[in-house]
Amino acid sequence: MTAKRREFLSKLNQVVDSLLLGFVHWVSYKLREDAVINIDFLREIPPFRESLWMMILLMVFGPVALGMQGFYRPVFQNKLGTRVSQLVRAGVVVMLAMGLCVIFFRVYVPSRSVLVMEMVLGPLCLLVRDIVSESIYVQFVRKGDLRERILLAGEREAMKEFWEGLPQGIRHEMNLVQRIDLEKEGMETFLDALHRHAVGRVILCFHKMQVDRMQEAISACETEGVEAWLSANFVRTSVARPTYDFMSGHPMLVFRATPELSWSLFGKEVLDRIMAFLLLILLSPLFLVIAVAIKMTSRGPIFFRQVRSGLHGKKFVMLKFRSMYEGADRMREQLLEKNEMSGPVFKLTNDPRVTPLGSFLRRTSLDELPQLWNILKGEMSFVGPRPLPDYEVEKFDKLSHRRRLSMKPGLTCLWQISGRNEVKDFEEWVRMDLEYIDNWSLALDLWILLRTIPIVLLGKGAK
Repeated sequence: MTAKRREFLSKLNQVVDSLLLGFVHWVSYKLREDAVINIDFLREIPPFRESLWMMILLMVFGPVALGMQGFYRPVFQNKLGTRVSQLVRAGVVVMLAMGLCVIFFRVYVPSRSVLVMEMVLGPLCLLVRDIVSESIYVQFVRKGDLRERILLAGEREAMKEFWEGLPQGIRHEMNLVQRIDLEKEGMETFLDALHRHAVGRVILCFHKMQVDRMQEAISACETEGVEAWLSANFVRTSVARPTYDFMSGHPMLVFRATPELSWSLFGKEVLDRIMAFLLLILLSPLFLVIAVAIKMTSRGPIFFRQVRSGLHGKKFVMLKFRSMYEGADRMREQLLEKNEMSGPVFKLTNDPRVTPLGSFLRRTSLDELPQLWNILKGEMSFVGPRPLPDYEVEKFDKLSHRRRLSMKPGLTCLWQISGRNEVKDFEEWVRMDLEYIDNWSLALDLWILLRTIPIVLLGKGAK
């Protein structure tokens, strides 16, 4: 696990634990408050607001104390006995902090029994959360769902030394798809491996300062939108932003031409799935109406399924409402000479394969609604470069075109709000996608979504 990802998961666990400790305080208070009804010798406790300071201290200082004891170390490093010991020590630190508050700020503990219950329930809940989250993470890693596909390239001995020097736990989190000896194999082999394996990261290992070979490899990764990692600081880039990181003690320079993992990207992912889930429920009656209309007006399936290239070129099946007559794919070859789009993309105004209902669905973008399922599955996003058919991606004649695959494809993009089919130049389309990638932010996503709504309602640029 890289330092960036490790830091991200650590902060996420701290936020979850903070909320969990706040919930434990509330539950402890309610248990003590309700006990008054059934247990005569217990006195009624003060209102909840008088114990808020305890709740705030737990939520703020609890995760800090746990972090000081090493509770948020990477997966595979903490044993159960170590976790329990860390929880006990952190609990002592929190109790000392609470005692200092009582002494110096003259606050008081409304109920000692609430404090006792917190001391029991808090560590127990934190331990359960840690065990469950780690077991889920390890399970996903072992299944391969969270294992990062990486490519090793460079000198044979340097690659061997690097890989064998990594701890077993870190190797478990990686799927090493191929090693390429750049001293014996050329850049064609390297590029072929990038395309074939759909890797998200390339690790370059050299013992000697082979600037030319490093520059070639990093330039290829840059144009493809794939992270390149190496222990060097003398490589020039035009788009990628160099950052410094560590991997198990190895100093690395990261040349990233796409937004790095951050809370903003995490928020984008969460919002995408929540919005997709809600829209699928809200629009289900409309889905049913469109499905019935498609079945009544033409022969063939309700949904059109096509293999598209997603993040890093990973293939997925994109869904649309069928807008063409059955067998439209077989007619494509006959219409290629009428293609109105430059480059590898096929676009045709007044396409004879489109049904009358399909023309309406396309003009209103209703045919795109099933892609909410792709967003819910995490294959697409609401905003991002539009996914192209796999056979069109294979025809890219410039390596820079593939950098549009370095972000998750979207339902809408700058191309959509710029007139869609009115943009006939594929180079211009790619330029807009790269502009989006290089300037990505949640604010930009929101702006594109807001611009998309009136354009879809007016049917601008849709044919």
